[in-house]
Amino acid sequence: ECGSCDLDDVSGWIDFINFCDRHRDATVVVNTAARSQTGVAHYGGTLAGTLDELARQLVVLWVINRQRDSLELLLRFGATFPNAVTHVVRNGYFGSPEKFTLYRDSQLRRAVEERGQSLDFPDLADRVADELRSQRLSIRKAAETMHIGERAELLRWRALCGSMFARVTVDG
Repeated sequence: ECGSCDLDDVSGWIDFINFCDRHRDATVVVNTAARSQTGVAHYGGTLAGTLDELARQLVVLWVINRQRDSLELLLRFGATFPNAVTHVVRNGYFGSPEKFTLYRDSQLRRAVEERGQSLDFPDLADRVADELRSQRLSIRKAAETMHIGERAELLRWRALCGSMFARVTVDG
């Protein structure tokens, strides 16, 4: 089941917590923009305070670019959710892991790796990514309809994504 909650508003956080409560037997995945830090700072404590009652652990995949802002936002997020298991995901769109020098050399990386991991999200060839976006294709549909070359690239990328996600899931 999918839902939509406005995490910029206190009512959205209440709705989200109630959603988690109604789906106690399921993993709940939240996809949100880093710009939602204002909502997290104001209302995230509401969720943090209910995690024990919900019998849930918050696991975060925090996607970074090579700029300082993504690291600073993660620090602020961590202040609201200090008990979250956080995995930092270097977005390969912005280059190879070696280019993420701010993160690599940071105290933040060392703190993350005490409980979580540093991961690498693979880059997808621009022409395939552009086709996904412009045609509004799901990955599944694209794998069925793309030309063989694009499909081969998509399947390569999907396998790499699967390997990355397997490092942070219970089932592996």
